[in-house]
Amino acid sequence: MKRTAKAHWTGTIKEGKGHLTTASEVLNQSNYSFKTRFTGEEKGTNPEELLAAAHAGCFTMAVSLALTQKGLHPEVLDTEAEVYMNNSGITGVHLNITGHISGITAEEFDVVTKDAEKNCLISKVLNVSISSKSHLV
Repeated sequence: MKRTAKAHWTGTIKEGKGHLTTASEVLNQSNYSFKTRFTGEEKGTNPEELLAAAHAGCFTMAVSLALTQKGLHPEVLDTEAEVYMNNSGITGVHLNITGHISGITAEEFDVVTKDAEKNCLISKVLNVSISSKSHLV
C-alpha cells in the first residue's frame, strides 16, 4: 500500500503561497502559506492541522478496531487531536475521545484508548509525547 500527496510552493516563506493535493483529491489545491500556518490571516490549512486530522482519524479507527475485536459495536466515536508546538517544533499530541458504546465500562474504554494511543500507526511514527483522555457517554 502506498499513499501520496503533492505540495506546490511559489515565493518566499513569508510572502509565498502553496497548495496541497492528495491522490484522492479530498485535498485539491488546498491553500497553505505562512499566514495559514502561523497567523490565521488567510483561509487554508497547515502541516500541523493535517497531522492532527491524520492522528485523530488513525487513533479513532484503532479504537474502533479494538472495540470490534472485543465483540462491541461502537455507535459513535468522536476524537479531537491537539498538536502542541513551540519554537523548536512539535512537542506533543493530546487525543480527546468521546464514545457512545454499550456493554463497556469507562475503565475498560480507557484501557482500549490507551492502547490505541500507543499503537495506532500515526502514534508509532511520531517522536513526541502522546497522551489521551477518554469519555464514555
